[in-house]
Amino acid sequence: MLRAGTGYSTANNPRIAAAQATEAALAAAGLKAADAALIFATTAYGAGYHMILREVAAAAGTAEVAGCSSVGVISGEQEIESGSALAVMVIGGEELTAKRFFAPQLRGRADEVAAEIANAVRPALGPANLLLVFADTYNAAPEALIAALGRELPGVAIAGGGASEDGTIGETFQFCGDVVSNNAAAGMLLAGDFDLHLQSSNACTPIGQAHRITAVRDNIILKLDDRPSYEVFAEAAGPLASDLRRALAFVFLAIPADSAATELKRGNYLVRNIVGASKEHGVIAVAHHPKAGDLVGLVLRDAERARADLKASLEDLAGTLKSAPSLGLYFDCVSRGAGLYDIAGHDAAYIRQYLGNFPLAGFFTGFEIGPVGGATTMIQYSGVLALLSSKR
Repeated sequence: MLRAGTGYSTANNPRIAAAQATEAALAAAGLKAADAALIFATTAYGAGYHMILREVAAAAGTAEVAGCSSVGVISGEQEIESGSALAVMVIGGEELTAKRFFAPQLRGRADEVAAEIANAVRPALGPANLLLVFADTYNAAPEALIAALGRELPGVAIAGGGASEDGTIGETFQFCGDVVSNNAAAGMLLAGDFDLHLQSSNACTPIGQAHRITAVRDNIILKLDDRPSYEVFAEAAGPLASDLRRALAFVFLAIPADSAATELKRGNYLVRNIVGASKEHGVIAVAHHPKAGDLVGLVLRDAERARADLKASLEDLAGTLKSAPSLGLYFDCVSRGAGLYDIAGHDAAYIRQYLGNFPLAGFFTGFEIGPVGGATTMIQYSGVLALLSSKR
């Protein structure tokens, strides 16, 4: 039987925090020792990351330890987004094999890093597989890395996200075994005989109709529907357009996951940042390289819209589950949480309301890795939920 438990601590001392979180996780799982442990720790513990890894490994009785730094952590219904916070999930059971991995020097090496990860985990692949990837947000090329992993490990489900930090140090950290590093990708393969479900929800929903790009240069969209793209953007932004910095924090570009799509449908588009807009020149610049003729849309990040999409996604997921989840991992964009909803623990509470009480752990991400339109890719402004369930 697949067994898991999660625990957290807000103790300032990293050794005490590691002991408290791991002890709570083991007790919740009913385990004396675990086969694997996942660790998510806020920036406040930066100087103590090595100590945390050693303490968790010793307390959990496993060398299969992986995780990353984060601006906030998730454990059960707790979403802790500031200060000292450590979340630990322990996993065990005959149905599971866990294999940690670490790939250094991430920047500019997407193909090579994907090959290194695949070589590390391929011998441990089982009937069902979930590859959890925690990459350095500041040095990753997520789309290239995910595509390369898909080529190296066809058919293997991938989820996770970019490690984050609170803005005080300008670096994120990846954990594997007793190694702490930046500019790396770390994570764990969970393999065995279990049911796996992946679902994503989006905090951004379309404003009005989709548009055709009719003129573009590199990442600068000149015209949408033969109109200056800035005009279309300003109309969509409405009152926000008077404050460009604020508008760019809430209005984004949406790209259909299916290039042949004729409209934007829920769960089938990607969100990318609009990185600049010029009223004088009538253009917008985007974190994407579109082509003339592409269908795109403008979307708004909004608490009510995000809540509605989360509820719809959880309803869809609840209808597909054959049994209660044994564990869940949740990777939630840093732009969500209390900053979006004005309330702590929002998403975790809804997950429990719709899917029941099960061990849940995760962190607030710089980007998310999960499914959109039937494919795995980099997602932004989203929450990605991975559920594992025992077959017995």
